[in-house]
Amino acid sequence: MYVDFDQLPDTARVWVYQANRPLTDQESAQVNTGMQQSLTDWAAHGQALRASVQVVNNRFVVLGVDEGFHMPSGCSIDASVRMLATLAQQLGEQGASINFTDRAVALPADNGVVDTILLPSVKAAVTAGRLTPDTLIYDTLVQTAGAFRTGWQVRAADTWLKRYFTAVAA
Repeated sequence: MYVDFDQLPDTARVWVYQANRPLTDQESAQVNTGMQQSLTDWAAHGQALRASVQVVNNRFVVLGVDEGFHMPSGCSIDASVRMLATLAQQLGEQGASINFTDRAVALPADNGVVDTILLPSVKAAVTAGRLTPDTLIYDTLVQTAGAFRTGWQVRAADTWLKRYFTAVAA
């Protein structure tokens, strides 16, 4: 069953899917509507899941499920990935291709959009000073709705990226 994201408890499990390019407002609305419709009937072993979705900054699709209501199963999680893949395919048929499994480092840009650094370019970005220990990045690995709400923008040094700063300092 679909609920508004703000109705999920802080303990709800979340997955953050990052698009490989900015979505238009129309695409964001289409993803949001399509996922909401799919989540209405989302279930695990015949048990309805209490879930929500939101598109953030026209770049991230945040899916949440209240595990205190019912636990998602591997099959239901796979189904949610297929829901998003289907929407990506539909968007691609309407225009520029898109995928929601981009793993580039995402950071807020000065102009209010999301900037990215491709993984093979991270070391060079650190060396050039574009990515510093204090650079805020979007932590797409947050696990709960509470962590998403309160701290999914974190210092790069407080994430898996810290190893790059140690290597540069050495």
